Amino acid sequence: MNNTLFVGIDVSSKDNVAYIMKPDGNKHSSFSVPNNHPGAETLTDRIVAVLKQLMLPRVVIGMESTSVYGDNLMYFLRETGKLSGFERKLHMLNPKQVKKFKDSYPDLPKNDPVDAFVIADHLRFGRIGNEVYMGDYRYEALKALTRARHQVVQDLTREKQRFLNQLFMKFSGLTQEKIFSNNFGATATAIIEEFESLDDLAYMNAEDLAAFIRDRGKGKFENVDEIVSALQKAAVNSYRPPTVIADSVNQILAISLSTIRLLQKQIKEYDKAIEKQLTTIPNTLTSIKGIGLVYAAGIIAEIGDINRFRSQASLAKYAGLTWTQHQSGDFEAEDTRLIKSGNHHLRYYLCEGANSLRKCDSEFRRFYNLKFHEVKKHQHRRALALTARKLVRLVYTLLNTNRLYIPPEEY
Repeated sequence: MNNTLFVGIDVSSKDNVAYIMKPDGNKHSSFSVPNNHPGAETLTDRIVAVLKQLMLPRVVIGMESTSVYGDNLMYFLRETGKLSGFERKLHMLNPKQVKKFKDSYPDLPKNDPVDAFVIADHLRFGRIGNEVYMGDYRYEALKALTRARHQVVQDLTREKQRFLNQLFMKFSGLTQEKIFSNNFGATATAIIEEFESLDDLAYMNAEDLAAFIRDRGKGKFENVDEIVSALQKAAVNSYRPPTVIADSVNQILAISLSTIRLLQKQIKEYDKAIEKQLTTIPNTLTSIKGIGLVYAAGIIAEIGDINRFRSQASLAKYAGLTWTQHQSGDFEAEDTRLIKSGNHHLRYYLCEGANSLRKCDSEFRRFYNLKFHEVKKHQHRRALALTARKLVRLVYTLLNTNRLYIPPEEY
């Protein structure tokens, strides 16, 4: 690439440090600009000036994929007309890959100009993967929604675990016995909220408690007398923390339940927004029973235009669903690990989708069971990863051909 300029950018919330490297690897310049629109204009002007000065037709620009601080700059560099007279390539680099590349320079200090230099040099050496994909902003918009929803789901999971920990403090028997199928259901939460004292629950008139459960359960429980008996027995056998501790636990549980309900409401709002955005992107993934709206949207958002992948194998590698090789001479290990690189968001949706699909589709259930019984260790994790790898082939085919999925039993 003796006719290419390389620009490494170290991004932060306030400033962007750029390192401009000549084709031979020597430094041309290094400078800092604000991380805002005028700063991006200045950066582009400096890059164009150097391209003209050195009479170079190509520029490769890269930055690490760190939070959202580089996204606006990347959009600007793609859209600006100032670089339209030059061949340009834009890269969002995996921070782990950049760190490993930097390890080959053991004496380098840690500062922004050095980090920008390392990125530029990494670009010059190559082997950095595909250009950043921003060909269709509909996918970027969908990705923002699905990733935000995933974050809220993770927050909800953590909040529910905190709630259960505190629930053990208040009502240990309820967490130990399977009285309700869901301790976050309407009836269970009503019990937790309205009975601050376990003694009130333990020694309440059984008929009154049964009426309470029927009312809050809206008549869905057939075995109300059994539930009343189990509840009161669990209340009698539960710990009685000191009053001051019990009061604080009740406050924590009330706040936690409020948080859980808010997060659940947010997830429903995200689902509506995702469904609306997904209608702008024709796809056939929702024809797969078990791959609902959320999983389909997550997979499509992370893949983008399927045509940017040469094969299903390249898509699997992008998702991190390929395995490392451990071979030396005549020895080759059978127990190998998944590669650590790849799009972990896409891998998450494919694995979750595979886990759902194995319960709904006879072929995927057969494949999962086959892989599960092949080994004695890590059975579920291995079988699920291999099933997700099988799902990659199906996703690639359906998106490439725009065909609906027909389950094996319907052939």
